[in-house]
Amino acid sequence: MKTTHRHPSDETLAAYIRGSLDEGRHVLVAAHVELCASCAALVAASDHIAGSILEAAQPAPLRSDALQTALARIDANAAGQERRPAAQNAKGVSFGLNALSSYELGPWRWIGPGVHWRSVSVPADRGARVFMLKAAPGTSLPNHTHTGTELTLILQGAYAHEGGRFGTGDFEEADGTVDHQPVVEPGEECICLVAMEGQLRLLGPLGRIMQPFVRM
Repeated sequence: MKTTHRHPSDETLAAYIRGSLDEGRHVLVAAHVELCASCAALVAASDHIAGSILEAAQPAPLRSDALQTALARIDANAAGQERRPAAQNAKGVSFGLNALSSYELGPWRWIGPGVHWRSVSVPADRGARVFMLKAAPGTSLPNHTHTGTELTLILQGAYAHEGGRFGTGDFEEADGTVDHQPVVEPGEECICLVAMEGQLRLLGPLGRIMQPFVRM
């Protein structure tokens, strides 16, 4: 674990601590926390404070159906885990991240010159879908914006664009107010974990030609 330079926004990290993120975005932030010493310390401190407040709180009577409700939730979670395929845990596939350990990773698929995509089996029916992108050194990705939110965690390598440089462990948030054109640094492939709502919207004449073929 190391101290990274770019972190989730205060709002996103607070939502993660509260447990109010959808599963896709929760996975991205959890993976960053595993890689980032400062965010891990902040989450641990928040958990400690919450525990202290809970210990000091006055007890309140439970609802009459509290036990049945809790058992039903446990059964539902267990059923969901049984239906979910086990993750591929070969070295380099899940990058040693606990946040990815219960998800299956699909095969790499070519989607453009120097760029490959793979699925991550996080359910996306109620939130962001999760996938990985891999780009060769020196690759310039199309200039684009977004129709929804996009969270990106760099697992390997680095890229740079108008907003600065993003290296291993760094976290980027983007939406429709942001347009950028990432360029992968020389030296090694850049591999990113992405949670996306909506679609990429490619900009410029070439982007408009490519747009019908971009589905991630």
